[in-house]
Amino acid sequence: MTKLSVKFKNESEKVGFDLEHRKKIKFNMSKYNAAVVKGQAYYQDLESTKQKASFIKQQTLTSLDKYLKKFESSFERNGGQVLWAVDDKEAQAQILKIIRTHKIKTVVKSKSMTTEEIELNDLLENNKVEVLETDLGEYIVQLAGEKPYHIVTPAMHKSKEDIAKLFNEKFNTPIDSTPEFLTNFVRQKLREKFIKADLGITGANFIIAEQGAVALTENEGNGLMTTSFPKIHIAIVGIEKVIPNINDLNLFWPLLAAHGTGQRISAYNSLFFGPKKNSETNGPDEMYVILLDNGRTNLLNQPDQKEALKCIRCGACLNACPVYKNIGGYTYNTTYSGPIGSVITPHFKGLEKYKHLSFASSLCGKCTEVCPVKIDLQKLLLYNRRDVVQKNYTTRLEKVMMYAYKKAMLNRKYLNMGSLKTKNKFLKKFGSKAWGPRRQIFELKESFNQQWKKSIA
Repeated sequence: MTKLSVKFKNESEKVGFDLEHRKKIKFNMSKYNAAVVKGQAYYQDLESTKQKASFIKQQTLTSLDKYLKKFESSFERNGGQVLWAVDDKEAQAQILKIIRTHKIKTVVKSKSMTTEEIELNDLLENNKVEVLETDLGEYIVQLAGEKPYHIVTPAMHKSKEDIAKLFNEKFNTPIDSTPEFLTNFVRQKLREKFIKADLGITGANFIIAEQGAVALTENEGNGLMTTSFPKIHIAIVGIEKVIPNINDLNLFWPLLAAHGTGQRISAYNSLFFGPKKNSETNGPDEMYVILLDNGRTNLLNQPDQKEALKCIRCGACLNACPVYKNIGGYTYNTTYSGPIGSVITPHFKGLEKYKHLSFASSLCGKCTEVCPVKIDLQKLLLYNRRDVVQKNYTTRLEKVMMYAYKKAMLNRKYLNMGSLKTKNKFLKKFGSKAWGPRRQIFELKESFNQQWKKSIA
């Protein structure tokens, strides 16, 4: 077992039986589930919508190079600049170059998982650049010195009491502050930062090939202010986020809102075509889009798993997953957690190192059922498991056990060997640890073969 897999197992054991954690997650997810039922009820034929979205994303992936080149030419024609990053190190270097060229001291950021992926906050802080998260959930976890817990809801693991305590410790606000009070407190605190910031950094929900535009959807307006006040805007975008045409947003924006937050459409939906024109008063003087690979091409080259790149990061599969709901987001020790994270992370960061994630699933199929772009996540997890075996990343013990299991299952006499007393002793000695300390080891009283013969007698 790798160090990461041992850590995952130990933390899963700890978090899975943390009743306070489970109580908070259950409460916060119940709010999400109730909202999503209402959001999806707006659709007369949700299944057809999902099929159409899946088809568009699949077709785009099939000709990804063509669409990315089209986006680059269109965006640069609009006055923006496109930079390409093979990995996180290259993306970091390009950002640092822009920062040093313009002598930037303060940065505001809107919510972005790609910036988490390249560990941007740590990079900026290590280079004496002040960086501030402007999404409320991201701001909360930044104050706490934590990473986002969830793709859509960064502070899902915290109760309102936890957040009130955190603000009391950091800003001496009343310990019994209401969510409304704290929201207004953060709003006032951020306004000054927006105005004084030298650089605004965002991600993107979609980039549009034909028109050369960056599409951003949000509910707080911080993304819009992050891009309006600073003189420079950088959008860091995974290469899979491209869609063909601006008209496709009629499909994807509502679909993302319905599955991500249960809304008909998010409160703020913005399109950025590049830096401001001479006739415009608002917007940055310079705009860069960094197209990030960082393992995506590796996943694109997997014939069975490449459809995972259709993901629009709605978070629905996390909220549906019984494993995620028990072990939480931090246990995965990756940027992307839950079912989608378990599929893509081994291809982004190395299958051997992260192979354990694909085995952390009940394969119940709920993730596949809720996916708005119809990614067959349970099947992709199985493909990952297959690749682990084919690449010989399994341990010697696993190989021996599976060989013995195969032999026994193919021959009835091997299954019937030994008395029940001997089998129960074997189970007690070698199976109790794997069975876990919280469950009593079962006792064999009669074999299935014996029960079957009785039933047909």
